[in-house]
Formats: sequence, structure tokens, C-alpha cells
Amino acid sequence: MSRILIAPSRYVQGEGAISEIGVNAARLGTKALFTAGKRAMSVCGQAIESSLAEKGVSCRKELFNGECSTNEINRLVEIAQKEGCDVVIASGGGKVIDTGKAVAHYMKIPVVVIPTIAATDAPCSALSVVYTDDGVFERYLVLPKNPDCVLVDTGIVAKAPAEYLVSGMGDALATYWEADTCFKSCKPNVLTGGCPPFRSAHSLARLCYETLLEYGVQAKLAVEKNMVTPAVEAIVEANTLLSGLGFESGGLAGAHSVHNGFTVLEASHHKLHGQKVAFGTLTQLIMEGRSSDEIEEVLDFCISVGLPVCLDDLGIHNPTPEEIRKVAEATTAPGETIHATWFEVTASKVEAAIWTADALAKDYRKGL
Repeated sequence: MSRILIAPSRYVQGEGAISEIGVNAARLGTKALFTAGKRAMSVCGQAIESSLAEKGVSCRKELFNGECSTNEINRLVEIAQKEGCDVVIASGGGKVIDTGKAVAHYMKIPVVVIPTIAATDAPCSALSVVYTDDGVFERYLVLPKNPDCVLVDTGIVAKAPAEYLVSGMGDALATYWEADTCFKSCKPNVLTGGCPPFRSAHSLARLCYETLLEYGVQAKLAVEKNMVTPAVEAIVEANTLLSGLGFESGGLAGAHSVHNGFTVLEASHHKLHGQKVAFGTLTQLIMEGRSSDEIEEVLDFCISVGLPVCLDDLGIHNPTPEEIRKVAEATTAPGETIHATWFEVTASKVEAAIWTADALAKDYRKGL
């Protein structure tokens, strides 16, 4: 069976990189649909418009409605078609980025991604996670190609609340463990059209994990002061590029499925994607029977940077058995990536792993 490694056409990262958007967009089109969340629009909207104008690229600005849903995707497609746009620029967090990628896909035009936070690995991927208008996971939209350009201004990222960078670490934390599961099982990777992962994808995922352990705390402290340091550059690279390449070419497994499962509980909706993925990683490790040393290393990291390790941390207090069973059933729905494991996964196994992860984390904290 053949293998494949997929990646964005161009990745740009550095302090002040926002000034280069015009150069990169002009390679792709002459009229942009520029969509962004409220914060992104206020933080970098003017800089983007000015840089585009310098290179002769006009744009239609449209505020993102807040959810990567079918309705929002269709709304933006209609606007872009009416305006005659030939390139999409999406700026902000993971949901607006996923929406921008989907809009470009349906219009068959290029897309430029400008994350203003390093909270997920969405920017580099050929994947959009689609939710209902109410924020419940609905489906994965696997796209035929990766973004044409990903541009990350670390100066802008460092000015965002540190919680977003930490959430990105939670998303990136899953990269190695999910890729390792796929590497061991040799099951087809849905994100690469059924191909198993390359060794290089496994190695990139491992580098992502090692970077988190080495620079995570240091980067968090720097961003709390709105500073850009080499550690911040390393973590932004890990959260965005390494995690993006690692998960997409290495594969997803249990951690992200557990995240999707928790979206059925409204109590978890106020938590960021990576925060739920971090707990999902612990759940996956327990379900797979990973060693105590490996689990404790992940626990230590999560606690050191402030990622959730138990249900209370996710805002899920005293859940009923019925609620956790509902999460487990959603986690193991047909087509979910948790089935990439080397053994059969059932809702009962996930349910047991969730309760055990919660109890283990609480007990571990007592010993610190």
C-alpha cells in the first residue's frame, strides 16, 4: 500500500509576519473574501487590508458568526460568489479558519489562513470540523488539498490570552499519542485517503511532543507577559505546524474522538478545543493500557501548564453515569477516529477509561 505526506503549500511564521500577507495573497488572487472573528478583525484587520492594497488585492470584509456550521459556510459562499472573490482569507481561531477552508473548497479557489491564536492545529490541515449552529460536533469535512498559505505572526499570537496558547498545547499533546496508535495499528488513515502513516510523520509527531515538554512552561510564562521569545516561537511551531503535519499525515485516534464525545454535554461547551483534547489524551492512554511512566509524564505536563486532567477541570461536576455513557457512545460512533486502535473499541471501554482518568488525575494531584 502506498503512503502519503500532506502539508500546506507555504508556511510563514515570525514576529511582524502580518505585513507579508499582501505578497502571499497576490500570488493567488486579486479579490479576497476576508472573514474573521471580532478580535481578529480588530487586532489585524487594518494591517491585512493595508498589505493587500499595497499589492493591488481588493477585499470584501465579512465578520464570522462564531460557529463552523453548514449554515455559516453557505452564507459566506453566497457572499463570495456575489462579490466575485477569487481567494479566501480567514483569520482568527480554529472555527473561522475551518470555515474559510470549507468556503474556498466549495468555490474551488485558494485560501490563505492567518491564525491569531495558536490554540489548535487547524491552520495547516486539509480538514474542516463542522458543528451544528449550537456547537455540537456534526462531521469531518475532508478537503482535497491543504491551505495555499498559512501565515502566523507570533507578535499577534503573544498578545492573545495565554489560555489560547495552552489550549493549543493540549491539542498538540494528542498528536504524538494518536499518531503512535495509528503507526502501531497500521490501519488506514482517513485523513490521507486510506494510507498508513510514513515514519517521517511519526517522527514529526514525536518532535511535537518533545517540543511541548521542553518549552511549554517557558512559552506560557512569556505569553502571559505578551512577549515573543525563542520558546514562544518553538511552541507556536509545535501547536501549528508540527501538530498539523503530525496529526494529518500521522492520523487521529482516541483523543479527538473523546473530545467529540464531550460536545454532547452542554457543560463542556465553554471549554476550548485543546482543553477537551488534553483530557481525551489521558483517556486514550488509559484505554490503551499505556505505562504509568507515560501517563504520569502527560499528567505532569498538563498540570505544569494548566491543562485539564479531570472532569471538574472541564466544568463537568458530578456527572451521572448516564451522561458519561452518552459521551462514550458518541465517542465510539461509526466513523470516529477512535477505531484506529489496534483492538476493538466499545463504548464500555471508553466509559471505563473516562472514569479511571478522572480518578487517577485526582489521586495524582493529592500526591504532588
